Amino acid sequence: MVYAINNEAVKVSVIQSAVAGGASGAITRAIAQPLDVLKIRFQLQLEPIKHGSNSKYNSVVQAVSSIVKEEGLYALWSGHVPAQFLSISFGVVQFAIFEKLSQVCQRSDPQFFMNNRHWINFTNGGVAATIATVASFPFDTVRTRLIAEQKTKRAYKGFVDAFSTMVKTEGVGALYKGLVPTLGQIAPHAGIQFAVYKLLTDNILNHIEFFQRRVSVSSAVESSLIANLISGSVAGFVAKTLIYPFDLVKKRMQIQGFQEHRKGFGRQMYCRGFLDCIKLTILEEGFLALYKGYLPSTYKAVLVSALHFAVYDEVKHFLMRIQR
Repeated sequence: MVYAINNEAVKVSVIQSAVAGGASGAITRAIAQPLDVLKIRFQLQLEPIKHGSNSKYNSVVQAVSSIVKEEGLYALWSGHVPAQFLSISFGVVQFAIFEKLSQVCQRSDPQFFMNNRHWINFTNGGVAATIATVASFPFDTVRTRLIAEQKTKRAYKGFVDAFSTMVKTEGVGALYKGLVPTLGQIAPHAGIQFAVYKLLTDNILNHIEFFQRRVSVSSAVESSLIANLISGSVAGFVAKTLIYPFDLVKKRMQIQGFQEHRKGFGRQMYCRGFLDCIKLTILEEGFLALYKGYLPSTYKAVLVSALHFAVYDEVKHFLMRIQR
């Protein structure tokens, strides 16, 4: 049986993309937040993360047990409010801009778009994510602070208090600590995600009948939910593995000026900037320290990326169907 590929990118509106992106961000964040908490706690720990060590955290299971025992189950959702603002705002801006850029490229030169669609998806994904990052970054910094603090010795009463206290005591610039390494990683990270996802859904899995679903009485098809979940998982794993050190450095820079509230977690790092943070991490902990927290981060990346793209496509196609 021969199928024609349905060109959804031209039909979807920016508003539909924004709504679908926001919904995708909110749902994935609520599910994956505990993994984010584990990842950040591991990234900020200077001591080795291994069994038998005297470190605060030495494994995923031990860390979960320790956090729940000392700080309560809710601590696994620390920083959830700003994290939701982060995910929703990022999802709205990122997907809306990506779809708009894709439409512009496709309309300006359809043949060039088809011949170079993988590189175009990579570039558009990177541009969209960069803009979304700048727009949502303050939520990311506040989220990191709330996760980093020791719940038995709180520094902030909540999201609003953390936001206002940081601005009053450290200035507005504190909300953008770690922006440089973030921008260094976000464009290639998102570019790789979109390129791999589109490659799998549009060029590989949608040619396998099991992963197809008909969307009309015509020959048009789209990839199934299972195909979208698989593609998103692979895209998240590949992208996270390639850019992970930048994420670790970002987190360590975001807590500069906040170390006194983390003394119960062990030694603290004091760095003067991006390059200094990398140098100190390697000198004091070894090169592999740049991958601290990689395991829970990979779990999260696979889960979040799968849900992020799958939920986005499901909501987008639902909105398009009810409009017809």
